Amino acid sequence: MGASGFCAADVDNTYKGLAGLNRLYGELRRREPQAVADLHNVLRTRYLDFRFRLAGLPVEILDKGRREKRRLIRRGALASAPLRPMHERYADVFRRMGLQVDLSRYRPRRPALHQDTALFLDMFRGQKRVGVAPLARHAGKQYPLGGTKEVLQRLLAETAGTVFFLFGAPDEKKLLDTLVMDPNRVFNLAGLFDFERELEIISHLDMMWAMDSGNGHLAAIYGVPVFTVWGITHPYAGFAPLGQTDEWRTGPDLTQYPRIPCSVYGKKICKGYEAFWDSLPPEKVAEKLLLRLQEIPVSHEMGRPD
Repeated sequence: MGASGFCAADVDNTYKGLAGLNRLYGELRRREPQAVADLHNVLRTRYLDFRFRLAGLPVEILDKGRREKRRLIRRGALASAPLRPMHERYADVFRRMGLQVDLSRYRPRRPALHQDTALFLDMFRGQKRVGVAPLARHAGKQYPLGGTKEVLQRLLAETAGTVFFLFGAPDEKKLLDTLVMDPNRVFNLAGLFDFERELEIISHLDMMWAMDSGNGHLAAIYGVPVFTVWGITHPYAGFAPLGQTDEWRTGPDLTQYPRIPCSVYGKKICKGYEAFWDSLPPEKVAEKLLLRLQEIPVSHEMGRPD
């Protein structure tokens, strides 16, 4: 690599259109790369790949498994085998470049805590800290909030010494406020901390309960046990959080809804599947969550504040 191995292209109009892509290519070439890893594999990056190959640079491109995913959606999870996890597909790009990547040897590293984050977490020392990320971009991946409230009520009733942190975007704060049934044990963090400090808090959770969404992946990379609730998507598509096993997830009854997954990213609900969440009642989610919570010890080795 040259001066820097990673370049984050901005999201405004600087690189819009063919002229913008040519401008970006020129900036990347000035970094004098020796090889290129395309971890996006979309039309824009494929154009850049073409330019780099013309210049004689080796290029390796992420295989998203689009064909396999389409086949999974046609057949349904019951009639299919799990696809290659996406984190392994990313690692494959670097393996093809000659690098040794063994994700089984991955050891998470928690970030150092800022002083304010350390003070906040220290208020809950000796208690289990459970993150709750109940929202998702698409309705097909978001467990109904009424059901989430019932699950949380049961967890509050049957767990002592456990606190729950709600995670969401600042504009979701009012929605998440409806889940704060016990202000001494349920804390809505939406809008209270910047993203860097939210990551610090997530890295010091004892467990994360999330939908098929980003918060589960963020927790997993810090080695936090993650319990996920799936809707019309399915972990067989390869998007389960790193290190998660079958016991740490739940979803609709596939014998009733065998066409799940209806889509890879949750944008589409199969016709006639509008009531699919009814096959996953709150008591079932709560029972599985309670089993997992019982396995989790309290472990609060605090990172050193900056």
